[in-house]
Amino acid sequence: MKYHFYHGLGLLILGALASKLETSWLKWSAVFMVLGILIFSGSLYILSLTGITWLGAITPIGGVAFIAAWVALVFGVKK
Repeated sequence: MKYHFYHGLGLLILGALASKLETSWLKWSAVFMVLGILIFSGSLYILSLTGITWLGAITPIGGVAFIAAWVALVFGVKK
């Protein structure tokens, strides 16, 4: 739940930054953040509600998307 909250807040920050800075890095950051929320948080929500254990195997893919989102955000702000 914390990861979902923090990255939802990150999307709001990205929206504010995108209105000031026009760079494709911020767009990619938003894409990766949404993917991270869907894959990481979504898989954990479904796992906890249904008990489908194979979803735990795809959760790290969402974590990698989160990392890529923050890296893209840093590059977008630096340019």
